[in-house]
Amino acid sequence: MKRVRKRAAFERAVWTEMTENKAAFYVYFILRLLVIVTLIIKLLHRKDEDVLLCLLTLLLLLLPQIVQVTFRVHFPTKLEIVLLCFVFAAEILGEVQAFYQRIPYWDTILHTVNGFLCGAVGFSLVEILNNRPNLKFELSPVFMALVAFCFSMTIGVLWEFFEFGMDQIFLLDMQKDTVVQTISSTLLDPAQENIRIIISGIQSTSVNGEALNIAGYLDIGLIDTMDDLLVNFIGAVLFSIFGYYYTAHKGGSFIEDFLIVKKTNGNVRN
Repeated sequence: MKRVRKRAAFERAVWTEMTENKAAFYVYFILRLLVIVTLIIKLLHRKDEDVLLCLLTLLLLLLPQIVQVTFRVHFPTKLEIVLLCFVFAAEILGEVQAFYQRIPYWDTILHTVNGFLCGAVGFSLVEILNNRPNLKFELSPVFMALVAFCFSMTIGVLWEFFEFGMDQIFLLDMQKDTVVQTISSTLLDPAQENIRIIISGIQSTSVNGEALNIAGYLDIGLIDTMDDLLVNFIGAVLFSIFGYYYTAHKGGSFIEDFLIVKKTNGNVRN
């Protein structure tokens, strides 16, 4: 009984958190409605994998409120809206509607935004620690920018580990393949003397005697992974630069709209 009351109180707190921010709530409502419509369509077409992605998206759209209630923190309106749109763009548009294949650089854009947002999260964690009244030290702007950068890159690397694991275990092809016309490999050296064998101008590839109908050689995920990490790096660097100037000048930057802050006694701590 006690557990039921505790769960009910938690759900009320999540709902209160959700409805307090009107702009973010409207965005959440619209995106949730679009996901439900997509879910129904995919059910009618018996697209089981897409149905699961829609259900996952409905859960992820609730994640900002769950995090705010659980850890007693506050997400600024712009940050919350960007997070909601990011989830929708990655799962529904990217995966379900195949924007990753149909829209050039869709994946690149999302990974760049991810690098920026993860930098904001890492910076916020240090900012919360740095502002605790019971601590008697102050971190330098360079250190805080470095932590934000390292946090963002760590999340980016962990995500690529996740994609690799899913591809190896479930053959999902999360690490998208790339068609290349030139390869260089010491494995092709017949003498096995570590000499690079370069093959250029590749126009077709066959596997077990069957043509793959691609205009080149199939790179299995490596280029996609490195591209993702590179643009994550760019996003992390951008936030770290802005974070440095924010700390050095004691605020007054647009990144305040992307920083998570700690609540004290039900209020937002600035």
